[in-house]
Amino acid sequence: MIEPVRSGSDLVAEIFERAVSPGSLSIWWLGQSGFVIRSGTRILVVDPYLSEHLTTKYEGTIRPHVRMTRSPLRGADLRGVDLVLASHKHSDHLDPGTMPELLRAGRARLVLPESLLEHAAGMGLGRDRLLPTDAGRTVEQAGFRIRAVPSAHEAIDRDDRGRCLYLGYVIETSGFRLYHSGDSLDYEGLDRELGGEPFDVLLLPINGRDPARGVPGNMTAAEAVDLAGRVRPRFVVPHHYDMFTFNTVPVECFEAEARRLPAGVSAKVLRCGERWEIHS
Repeated sequence: MIEPVRSGSDLVAEIFERAVSPGSLSIWWLGQSGFVIRSGTRILVVDPYLSEHLTTKYEGTIRPHVRMTRSPLRGADLRGVDLVLASHKHSDHLDPGTMPELLRAGRARLVLPESLLEHAAGMGLGRDRLLPTDAGRTVEQAGFRIRAVPSAHEAIDRDDRGRCLYLGYVIETSGFRLYHSGDSLDYEGLDRELGGEPFDVLLLPINGRDPARGVPGNMTAAEAVDLAGRVRPRFVVPHHYDMFTFNTVPVECFEAEARRLPAGVSAKVLRCGERWEIHS
């Protein structure tokens, strides 16, 4: 089991009590696709998977979800969070073992695809805490501006009302601009969806696609680096690896591909529970 760099009360104190330098942004990786982003006193969380929900659900099946990295926190530990983003329905992104207790513990509101409103209600998430969105829409809340873009996990799928099932988010706060892809391929047109404004950080999956896994795939490490090479952010950060033994790749694959990044674009590999501070 991979142990987080920091966890429990130590990590809670670092996230909520440690001062953030003026003109900076603090980011923590929670494992899989989960991140905490702190701007000043405001805190946003994306896709937290902090339970053993899937390990329990698939125990004894042909596709056991064996956890590789210990969870650094539980949902209730995030009681001081202002805003949460969920990119899609899959439980390692909209976790029934994390999200209900996270919302019960504090004041946070949840941005999620509008197509998932009924699913969220079935999880016991109160509608008054939900901020539904869809591709092309913008939500402004708690000092964050969130623009939803389509994600293709493996395709850009929509419900019978034309609403996206999978979203990525462009996150703007305090002069910083980030993109969290959720689960997605580097599909034709993604560059246009992201727009021409410069990015500080791209948060991209690297586990790729393998039909033998029996689950939808994502960008490979090479494709994540290719996208970063075209968009040219200051930093590219990999995610969606080291969580389940059947659906991961060695992060060294990304590190090797990252040698191709153009000048001015840096790769940053985070360890679970690690704090990273970037400056404007």
